[in-house]
Amino acid sequence: MNPTQITYLVFGIVLLLAIIFDLGLLSKKSAQLTTKQALNQTIFWVILALAFGVFVFFQDGKQSAIEYISAYLMEWSLSIDNIFVFVLIFSFFKVKERFIPRVLLVGILMAIVFRVIFITVGVGLVNRFHWLLYFFGAFLIYTGFKMFTSNQEEEFDPKESAVFKFLKKFLPITMDDGDGKYRIKQYGKPVYTVLFVVIVMLATTDIVFALDSIPAVMGISRNVMIIYTSNIFAVLGLRSLFFLLRGAVSKFDFLQQGIAIVLVFIGLKMLGEELISTVVDKPTQVIISLGVIVVCIGGSMLYSVYNKKKGTPPDMPK
Repeated sequence: MNPTQITYLVFGIVLLLAIIFDLGLLSKKSAQLTTKQALNQTIFWVILALAFGVFVFFQDGKQSAIEYISAYLMEWSLSIDNIFVFVLIFSFFKVKERFIPRVLLVGILMAIVFRVIFITVGVGLVNRFHWLLYFFGAFLIYTGFKMFTSNQEEEFDPKESAVFKFLKKFLPITMDDGDGKYRIKQYGKPVYTVLFVVIVMLATTDIVFALDSIPAVMGISRNVMIIYTSNIFAVLGLRSLFFLLRGAVSKFDFLQQGIAIVLVFIGLKMLGEELISTVVDKPTQVIISLGVIVVCIGGSMLYSVYNKKKGTPPDMPK
C-alpha cells in the first residue's frame, strides 16, 4: 500500500470508530444533550481532527499537515456560521428538545454523503477543466464581499425556503412531529412529518454552505485526501457544536466578516496562483494561508465578544 492508501485506510477506521463511539454509544436515540456533554463531545471531535493532522504530518509531511489544519479550521469556522441557521430552522418548526439530537444526527449523516458527492464531482471537473479554479476564485471573492456587507441570519426565512416550498408542493406534509416518526398516517393516508422536513432542510442547507466551503478548501489544497478529511471531520463535529453554541451563537456577530475576509483572500490567491508561485514557494504560501485564517477567524470572534452589535437578537434559550 502507498502512503495515500494508508492515510485513507486510517481515516476510514478512525471515522467508523468515532461514529460508533460518539454518535452511537454516547448519544442515545432521544437523549437531550447538556452543555457539559456538548463541550466534551466538541473537544473529542477537535482533538480527534487535530490528532489526524499529526498522523498526516508523519505520513505525508509538514506541508500536507499544515494544509489539512488550514482546511479544517476553514470548514470549522464555516460550521459555526451556519449554526444560527440551524437554530432558526428548529425554532420555526417548533421541534421538541428530545427529538433534536436524532434529527441533527440523521441530517448531518446525509450532509456527509452529499459532501462526498460534491467533492468527488468538483475535483473531477477541476482535474479536467483547470480553468474552473479561476471561476471558483472569482466566486469566492464575490461571496466574500456579499457576506461582508450582508446579514445572512436575518435574510434566512425557513417558510420562504425553496426546499420547504418544494416539499409542500410535491409531498403530503403535516406540521405534526408524529411522536418522533418521519412518516405517519392521517385519515388513512401516509403523510410526512415536520421532522422529515427539518432533516431535509438541514442537509440541503449544508449543501448551500458547501458551495462556499469546498471551493475555499480547494484554494488551500489540491490534495483530494485533505479536502475529504477536513470537510468530514468538520461536519461530524457540527452536532455537538450546535448544542454548545446555540445559546451563545448570537455573540459572534462579526464572525461572518472574518470568514468573508478569508474567502476573499483565498479567492485572490486562486486567481493569482501562477504569479504568486513565482514569488512565494508553496510551503510558505501554506503557512501564510494558515496565519490569515487563524488571525481573521480568531480575531473576529474575540472582537465579537467585546463589541456587541446593536439590534442583534438575544441569545437563544438552552
